[in-house]
Amino acid sequence: MPKPMSPIWHPFTQHALQHEMTKVVRADGAYLYTADGCRIVDAISSWWVVTHGHCHPHIVRAIQDQASKLNQVVFAGHTHDPAEEVAALLLKLAPQGLDYVFFSDSGSTSVEVALKMALGYWHNIGEQRIRIIVMQHSYHGDTVGAMSVGARGVFNASYGPLLFDVRSIPFPTKDREQATLDALESACRNEIPAAFIVEPLISGVGGMLMYPAWVLREMKRICEASDVLFIADEVMTGWGRTGTLFACEQANVTPDIVCYSKGITGGALPLAVTLCRADIFDAHYSKDRTRTFFHSSSYTANPVACAAAKANLDLWQDPEVRQRVASVAIMQEQAIEPFRADARFRNVRRLGTIAALDLITSDAGYLAEIAPKLQAFFRERNLLLRPLGNTIYVMPPYCVTAADLDEIYAGIREAAGVLA
Repeated sequence: MPKPMSPIWHPFTQHALQHEMTKVVRADGAYLYTADGCRIVDAISSWWVVTHGHCHPHIVRAIQDQASKLNQVVFAGHTHDPAEEVAALLLKLAPQGLDYVFFSDSGSTSVEVALKMALGYWHNIGEQRIRIIVMQHSYHGDTVGAMSVGARGVFNASYGPLLFDVRSIPFPTKDREQATLDALESACRNEIPAAFIVEPLISGVGGMLMYPAWVLREMKRICEASDVLFIADEVMTGWGRTGTLFACEQANVTPDIVCYSKGITGGALPLAVTLCRADIFDAHYSKDRTRTFFHSSSYTANPVACAAAKANLDLWQDPEVRQRVASVAIMQEQAIEPFRADARFRNVRRLGTIAALDLITSDAGYLAEIAPKLQAFFRERNLLLRPLGNTIYVMPPYCVTAADLDEIYAGIREAAGVLA
């Protein structure tokens, strides 16, 4: 079996099945350009991070300007304007009732921070609450805490000894929503947990599984009734993906703790934040140094990344940007509608700018045998699509055109004809 020529070990990649990586040399808008001159349509926003388009000029200028003034400073004991501006804008845009912003550098770490905030809160107010409730099929990242609150399966089977135990409730499938709510209410009442963590409205890596806003609202109500902290993981669902800036808006709920990352810089640089209520901060606020919130990374609130985030947040205050999100949602619905009558697919669905459909195959799930075949098929047609097993999803940047979507869905239709 030939080994790869490069020494780089790529993420979520089985190198024995994919020997060569596609070398990308530049990007613009909804397109990537390869070393051999091909144009690739980025149908998944480069793993869900690019919002307004690659190399957006407003964000690029902000990065260039900040890099020439201050590129890094330890954030313990120091601050800087880009971080202060981002925090202020986030609290203005996020659901009302969140008061403090903690910076980190990825979705996984924002979840780690949220879990530590919740456990630290109960510890510091003198209550022994350590149980975390999670939802079936959930995925919250690949660090140890984030894996622990994700579904047990192929992603973390090798690392079982590292993971802490959690209580899982069923996913609220259509017509089975009450079973989920009953399970959550029972867990909150009988196990006295510290927190419930959930992906609002859609479980991403779990298969782009969607559920209605009223269920999210009821889950928040149940947690409130039992004084259980409600953590919303909006790492993927934030920044317009579900049709509103943040998914929780559709349920009119304010989480006690919320995680944002991915699109926070428009996809330009890594950054993440965890927002929380004032009382969670207050539980750590003390002259007793043992109550300090013990979390950091070397690049916490990196000034250049914060400058990119500030530029991105500026764009979100333009009504035309939000109108563009609505337009993409409409285009997605128009593009996916014909597939509802296509017998080769099932569960054709859309939420905001995210569309997904399941190709009918002999096996299903993330390890479905058709997945690498689909990925290779799309790669040959210059489409960046990474199916989740037999689930094909389209999550484009908001600069995508109807012609781009026609190209994407033509590729999906062709793949079904050749591979299904």
